[in-house]
Amino acid sequence: MTEAGPAPARVLAAGSAWGRVNLLGEHTDYNDGYVLPTVVPLCTIVELAASPDGRYHARSATLSEQAVFDGPDAKTSGFARYLAGCLRALAERGIAVPPVSIAIRSSVPIGSGLSSSAALEVAFLRAVRGLLGLAIDELEIARIAHRAESEHVGVHVGIMDQMASSLGAPGRMLFIDTRSLHFEQLPLPRNCAVLVVDSNHPRNLSDTPYNLRREECRIAARMLGVPALRDVRRIASVSALPAPYSKRARHVVQENHRVLEARTAEAARFGLLMNASHASLRDDFEVSIPALDALVQAMQRQPGVHGARLTGAGFGGACVALVDSTELATARAGTLADYAAAGYRGTAIT
Repeated sequence: MTEAGPAPARVLAAGSAWGRVNLLGEHTDYNDGYVLPTVVPLCTIVELAASPDGRYHARSATLSEQAVFDGPDAKTSGFARYLAGCLRALAERGIAVPPVSIAIRSSVPIGSGLSSSAALEVAFLRAVRGLLGLAIDELEIARIAHRAESEHVGVHVGIMDQMASSLGAPGRMLFIDTRSLHFEQLPLPRNCAVLVVDSNHPRNLSDTPYNLRREECRIAARMLGVPALRDVRRIASVSALPAPYSKRARHVVQENHRVLEARTAEAARFGLLMNASHASLRDDFEVSIPALDALVQAMQRQPGVHGARLTGAGFGGACVALVDSTELATARAGTLADYAAAGYRGTAIT
């Protein structure tokens, strides 16, 4: 060791992954439905080096936190849960990852609904793929990451986040049928850009009614006699359900219709679908909060904004708007000013 400290460990493999924002299709993925996310220009980078002592060492430069654990089944907390979950999901496929040092840095904000956890999982799995020379494609990366978070971390998310992070591309929308896992890269509406603003009201899905909403949807599907709410075609079918199941089902059925229409919609119509989605998430799915409503209203008032909605699971996080490309900077500044006038402080992501 010199006065400058020990030499950094040699990087053996690295992986990176985008964060994502969902344009339409909220709370439809775990109902076997349709989603329409796109990536944001923020990413997570994971580098792997040799372990100094036969244990797993993980360090997040972003969080200024570190963790040490003995193996996939070790009790972990915080960001290390997602790494251990990935190791367990790989082990279930017969893939053993030797102890490594894991260095993480990320520009994807945590708790903003931009899938920081999925970006971490996908980046880590890509690094492991490189380390071990695994023959697994991007869809399989998404499947493993999804199992890690849903089964091993215990946040029962749908597969949209992981597929968007592993298969998405800048400037494109990713249409996903979450039952068949069929996906298509689609262009954004012509001459449009995506504005994302963080409400600065973070949330952790394990501390919200997220899993309760999943259960309510499952019960509603059972009452309707279908495998999942994706199989309900007519909105009139849900009207006989008791509350809150009728409201939850109505949102999912209508949201699926919105995604299918949006695939080929022009900007103005796409924006109206986003506005309707937010109203449904607020009133029928009940996952909005006053700060998100205020932020969406601030976005919708700006020149050039076609529509806006909360994005992610709700209960906090970010909002997204579809904006004329030439008006993006003006819409961003106006949104932040109007949101501040309502008593909040937002942070522009794009």
